[in-house]
Amino acid sequence: MIRIILADDHKMFAKGIAGLLEKDEEIQVDGIFKNGLEVLDYLKEYRPQPHIVLTDLNMPGMDGMNLIRNIRSSCKRCKIIVLSMYDEEDIFKACVKEGIDAYVLKDADPDELIYTIYEVVENRHILHFPNVLKQASEEIYLDVYKEKFKLSRRETEILKFIVVEGLANKDIADKLCLSVHTIEAHRKKIHQKLDVSNATELIKKGLEMNL
Repeated sequence: MIRIILADDHKMFAKGIAGLLEKDEEIQVDGIFKNGLEVLDYLKEYRPQPHIVLTDLNMPGMDGMNLIRNIRSSCKRCKIIVLSMYDEEDIFKACVKEGIDAYVLKDADPDELIYTIYEVVENRHILHFPNVLKQASEEIYLDVYKEKFKLSRRETEILKFIVVEGLANKDIADKLCLSVHTIEAHRKKIHQKLDVSNATELIKKGLEMNL
């Protein structure tokens, strides 16, 4: 079980994220806090400590950046994922310098956050700013396909690489700055959503979608 705590002063948003995460049977949200001070009090008082602290940057009392610094000095085993509205590279680099494990935009597809959590826990997440920007890039594929087949933006992008360019998992991973394991996980989910059992059926389905 992956235990997570959330730090965000927007209660409705935080509860929405918690509900999203707990739809995954391997994820458990142990607490929601409005600022960094509350998180630090929790970390001092409760055991076992969470695997991941998911934090916003802009919070009253103690902001996300100061929370990151404090966690790195007091709870080095905790993984830190920033969940932010800011897509500026300077802010991303400042967070990386403080020792974050991942950076996810708030308007990214929900699947991005779930996959990132698993990547971080398994120590295979790649911190790469252009990849952060892709999380919330404008959809370049027709919405009808996303709605019909329930593919996320990332899954549609990977499917296009497979069908149109004929790329193998490793080549796709290199292009997207993701791990091969992550591409394999995405590909498995694509197979499930499109109800195909092998690569031939997947390519046929992709061609039908006119990617």
